Amino acid sequence: MDMALAEARAAAARGEVPVGAVVVRDGRVIASAGNRTITDADPTAHAELLALRRAAAALASERLTGCDLYVTLEPCAMCAGAIALARIRRLYFGALDPKAGAVESGVRLFSQPTIHHRPEVYGGFAEAEASELLADFFRRLR
Repeated sequence: MDMALAEARAAAARGEVPVGAVVVRDGRVIASAGNRTITDADPTAHAELLALRRAAAALASERLTGCDLYVTLEPCAMCAGAIALARIRRLYFGALDPKAGAVESGVRLFSQPTIHHRPEVYGGFAEAEASELLADFFRRLR
């Protein structure tokens, strides 16, 4: 999670919402990323999607079986869907996102009967630090 937080801080330094994600397999980091929606002018350039894309390229497979994803903020519906499609084994996230989260908040995508894959989900990792990064970022915007 420390690497995901570092990616989140780097995203904030670029003026992006501070979210970072890291894909790990067998204790080895496969890919990492921070939000780049503004930098790339791409509404889908969330940290999770970028990290999943990089991991898929590194492993030459769209299925990230045996991989775990660490992300600083509860994934949105788009990212949760991609996590399921990638067959992520375990999802670890920091702060809850009551407005846009889709794992433990909102639609709770992995609880839907039509979802094809459900990762193990563990929330609250480095929650205080992840929440503070987000609060500081949005405080500075106002």
